Amino acid sequence: MRRPVTLIALTALAATGCGDSGSPTAGPSTAPSSSISVTGPSSPAATPTDTPTDTPTDTPSDTATPAEPPTSKPPSSAAGCVDQKLQALTLREKAAQLIMTGINSTGMTSAQRAVVRQEKSGSVFLIGAGGSLSHTRTAMAAVNTAATVKGVRPLIAADQEGGQIQRLKGSGFDRIPAATVQGTWSSSKLTAQAEHWGSQLKEAGINVDLAPVADVVPSSLKSQNAPIGQLDREYGDTPEEAGQGVEAFVQGMRNAGIATSVKHFPGLGRVRGNTDFSSGVVDNVTVRGDAGLQPFADGIKAGTSMVMISTVTYTKIDPKNRAVFSPTVIQGMVRGDLGWRGVVITDDVGAAAEVAAVPAGDRATRFVAAGGDIVINAKAGLTGEMVSALVAKAEQDESFAAQLTSSVRRVLILKQDHGLVSCG
Repeated sequence: MRRPVTLIALTALAATGCGDSGSPTAGPSTAPSSSISVTGPSSPAATPTDTPTDTPTDTPSDTATPAEPPTSKPPSSAAGCVDQKLQALTLREKAAQLIMTGINSTGMTSAQRAVVRQEKSGSVFLIGAGGSLSHTRTAMAAVNTAATVKGVRPLIAADQEGGQIQRLKGSGFDRIPAATVQGTWSSSKLTAQAEHWGSQLKEAGINVDLAPVADVVPSSLKSQNAPIGQLDREYGDTPEEAGQGVEAFVQGMRNAGIATSVKHFPGLGRVRGNTDFSSGVVDNVTVRGDAGLQPFADGIKAGTSMVMISTVTYTKIDPKNRAVFSPTVIQGMVRGDLGWRGVVITDDVGAAAEVAAVPAGDRATRFVAAGGDIVINAKAGLTGEMVSALVAKAEQDESFAAQLTSSVRRVLILKQDHGLVSCG
């Protein structure tokens, strides 16, 4: 049975003050017409047509602190372990925990290995076609050896959605049907299948599936929607249909012990261009509190581990910043409206055409300054630049340093939940 999501009236929100992808002029929206609140599983809080203008914004548009939703706090021993690791890690090691470095699915190249080993990347994600399950398991063991730092092992992620977006499909991995097919199944069948697919990832040494897609693609736009609709990545063309698929998939992966990431907030269903290959991609329709955000709330209720932010500019939400650089989107909508206290992750900002004009270091610092945590970087060679930029800004800005520490805490809590943190 699908559980309903509670809708909070605009008046109540006003009383408390509260985005693979025209230069707008209107100011960002700071209050939704309606907003979605969830109280499901979450990690605890820690103390283009024309290319859009990328105006760095370090101060959130939404200054009020949203009420903290009910959440189960980790045992004191678990919290103590995270604190121990935070104290043990150097500033550079902390910053590296916030970068997810792209490596070949068949195993690290010598150049990628050098980066992962030197920087101790907190996470890696697989790019290109992968090999068999047994080969993948051996390759991921090498990743753990290269990236583990002071008892903290890396998150190892794959895009294992199904259909055209399935990174691992060699011997030992089932061929997963597209989300449009998965969406026709009963929730119980999809949950069982996702648990099975997740068990294969687990056996291969993968602990994160960068899925499911929570974007809603209206049927009238499917053939024009390059990032999602044309690739059959959506679970349905209504928020309810999409939400049912998202919830069932997340539950199945969670049963298998695999972390998930609902994506690409606040949705790619109404755009035309794919941000991996196009720049200046905008959404001129989606508003704060949009009904199309429902599947993200459903994924949170189901126990997702992360919320992924798109690199699109949403002109009716924050026309001055791409979503990954927007405090309104991340702090106001994800952490405020949705009540999400866990890890927030970018869509790729390493190789994506959408952000190519933004200096690599700025991509990392602006995301963290906006309230985000893990930066996906498909170009391994940019990892050092991103880590150095985070370190430099933290050394110059006490407020940013505190944000960086909070982000690392959230990442460590997620890792601990998946057995990736060892305390003696």
